[in-house]
Amino acid sequence: MSNDWLGDGRALAAAEKILDSAALLFVEKGVGAVGMAEIASAAGCSRATLYRYFENRQALHVAFVHREARTLGAAIAATVAPIADPQERLETAILAAVSAVRSTPILAVWFLPGDASLAGELANSSEVINGLGAAFLGSSADAAQAKWTVRVILSLLMVPGVDARDERALVKAFVAGVLIHT
Repeated sequence: MSNDWLGDGRALAAAEKILDSAALLFVEKGVGAVGMAEIASAAGCSRATLYRYFENRQALHVAFVHREARTLGAAIAATVAPIADPQERLETAILAAVSAVRSTPILAVWFLPGDASLAGELANSSEVINGLGAAFLGSSADAAQAKWTVRVILSLLMVPGVDARDERALVKAFVAGVLIHT
């Protein structure tokens, strides 16, 4: 009989349950308004258990955003994979990311007026998030281009264009062509 009851599989499942519970609370109350005690209660665990998996609220936020970014990135990569033209691929990736975030409540809540600064802080310091930018640009991208791509996505999420056509025109004129040709 194994003493490893908190092995990788169970630990991962527990962390996922905590993050899933946090997601529901984030949508209901806003990211910044949700405390660790509320998350523990919603997940059906003690605060001590929660802190075993996430040392603080920032760590939980990072884990949550990284999980969602990986899922979003995989979906967008699949969407843009058949597009051969690098500029069109980048335009489509940026606009698909913006659209996906806006249409997914557990992502959209991060960009409400009270919580947008949290998303900006995480994106600015996250290698996972910046990795998405690199994936959108392709193998020739450097770190600065990847970070700029993420900043463009964040900008469109925090300060939307007039409509989808306006945003596409902005990305086409001021972003994709510049990032691909630099």
